[in-house]
Amino acid sequence: MGNDLNLWLRIISGDTMPEEALIVVDMQRDFMPGGALPVPEGDRIIPKVNEYIRKFREKGALIVATRDWHPPNHISFKERGGPWPKHCVQGTEGAEFVVELPEDAVIISKATEPDREAYSGFQGTNLAQILKEKGVKRVYICGVATEYCVKATALDALRNGFETYLLRDAVKGITKEGELEALKEMERAGVKIL
Repeated sequence: MGNDLNLWLRIISGDTMPEEALIVVDMQRDFMPGGALPVPEGDRIIPKVNEYIRKFREKGALIVATRDWHPPNHISFKERGGPWPKHCVQGTEGAEFVVELPEDAVIISKATEPDREAYSGFQGTNLAQILKEKGVKRVYICGVATEYCVKATALDALRNGFETYLLRDAVKGITKEGELEALKEMERAGVKIL
């Protein structure tokens, strides 16, 4: 934990963080209470995510926001035999972000093709390339839902060679049991939980 703690102290101290990126996963209206596919109490982490966005931005870290950006006939929707109700359709209110992103945030749209699913922000996108071009070595992940897109993004960050941290107080799962299992799986794989 020593090295993790030193990095964490950098976040809350005055040090700049040019090799770090904050990845905000799917903080969209449809995943909040009242949305089409709500994460229970997902809105409770909005203030904490906004706080991290401000802190990381002040220190010069790259801010990335992933989003589901589905076509209306996406394969994940129940009407096409998928597991989910229609959600985060391109250009709709449900697909809008609910956090305060800076103008220069990198927006990563995933699952944009009708016949391809994607939970990870790296899947079918140029996220890894963008991070490497910007000189990012460490990524910090927050958002929803812990068991799905957060976990998939964190595991793919590791696979792409990034030191990966999960901001535990700024993620929310669908169920307590599912979230705990996802946290264990990420930790076993090498994600550092802060």
